[in-house]
Amino acid sequence: MTTATLFNKAWRQLEETICVMIFVVMLVLGFANVIVRTFTNYSLASTQEIVINGMVALTLFGTAIAIKRSQLLSVDFLIDKVTPSVRKLLQVAISGAIVFTLVVMLYYMVDLLMNQYQSQTLTSALQIKAWYYTTILPLAFVLMIIRQIEWLFTQLKRHTN
Repeated sequence: MTTATLFNKAWRQLEETICVMIFVVMLVLGFANVIVRTFTNYSLASTQEIVINGMVALTLFGTAIAIKRSQLLSVDFLIDKVTPSVRKLLQVAISGAIVFTLVVMLYYMVDLLMNQYQSQTLTSALQIKAWYYTTILPLAFVLMIIRQIEWLFTQLKRHTN
């Protein structure tokens, strides 16, 4: 297998791989919490912080997966009823609006990350730096933007042929 083939396969499954890793961490922590609660009178309540942040990350990377698979809620019933030239225009406009929104969200996510880093804000339960959790989230927005642009090119190419 060539390096390019490996890279393409890794690129196609990047979001799924990240989601699996996050989910495994959440699963292990949740299971450990159940075991500790069952055999002792204690709880690993601080693990809830990691699980909640994992859920946020899963939601964002899951959205990137949905964009990639063309499974986002959409207005296909309107787009499918128009002429091909209008369809292309609508797809470009919709994708432009989505990318614009994601870029704005990415901007504010990076701003949040920088603020957390500069202020050295600590999390409430584990008392670790809050920016540790936030670091992975801009990647999710970048992937969503890339996947939306890929989707648009795929749609334009499909309707051109």
